[in-house]
Amino acid sequence: MTSLRKLGSSDLEVFPLSLGGNVFGWTADEAMSFAVLDAYTAAGGNFVDTADSYSSWADGNSGGESETVIGNWMAARGNRDDVVIATKVSQHPDFPGLTASNIKAAADASLQRLRTDRIDLYYTHFDKPEVPVEEIIGALDELVKAGKVRAIGASNISAARLSESLAFSDREGLARYVALQPHYNLVSRDTYEGELESVAARAGLAAVPYYALASGFLTGKYRPGATVAGPRAAGAGKHLDTERGRKVLAALDDIAEAHTVPVATVALAWLAAQPTVAAPIASARTVEQLPALLGVGELTLTDEEMARLTQASA
Repeated sequence: MTSLRKLGSSDLEVFPLSLGGNVFGWTADEAMSFAVLDAYTAAGGNFVDTADSYSSWADGNSGGESETVIGNWMAARGNRDDVVIATKVSQHPDFPGLTASNIKAAADASLQRLRTDRIDLYYTHFDKPEVPVEEIIGALDELVKAGKVRAIGASNISAARLSESLAFSDREGLARYVALQPHYNLVSRDTYEGELESVAARAGLAAVPYYALASGFLTGKYRPGATVAGPRAAGAGKHLDTERGRKVLAALDDIAEAHTVPVATVALAWLAAQPTVAAPIASARTVEQLPALLGVGELTLTDEEMARLTQASA
């Protein structure tokens, strides 16, 4: 049984792979989403990541589709207390930004779609530097005190704004970020490593990286001469044109072969073993894609393998 990890200073304990909900109601319809969620939880998974804006970018969608699917699934399964639900505020077309009034209105809308009385982890999705941290933290603290939110986190935020937010929380005794959701993977390390990671480490924040598989590149399905269809293919395929991308792929291939596991499992295992990281986020459109992701909980890379991947991705 894969052991759960503590999420920063909160009382939340999570599986070492967070299931990305961006595909629910988009490339996975409700029936397929239910099947993926069932298989994930059957394997011991308990940490589902979504946002109020998923998937407003898709034709015919208006935002909130993913939350609605997850809410319907929890209602159908009667398992609300068994899962940790993370969602986000600032990008929904009807609830843009991080003013205090918007944060509170967006949270109520998310609760309604999720068909629940509380959000376990509530992230500011994209920081809005024009809004003072005092206003943002104040609103989040009200939600925590009201019992609508259990813990708070930040995503897409600068080290300076994160530090300012934490200092304000500490000074005023208000709710404090426990988690950070950065863009971080083997071919995108400078998006987290450095100042942002240092702030997270000093503050005891848990990192929950998104794009953990670089839009699919780190699954190994992108190869020279191979054609991959899909909404994220162009973005993922560009890594093949870089020396770093090719080196990382070669190292992943060798290590995956040595362990007889999929390439994606190795990429996630490297990420999950990084200081501050609690659980990488990865999504699955089908049940068949899940085993490669879930394997992160069972695979421990050797120091030599970790070093090789770190060197290849430098």
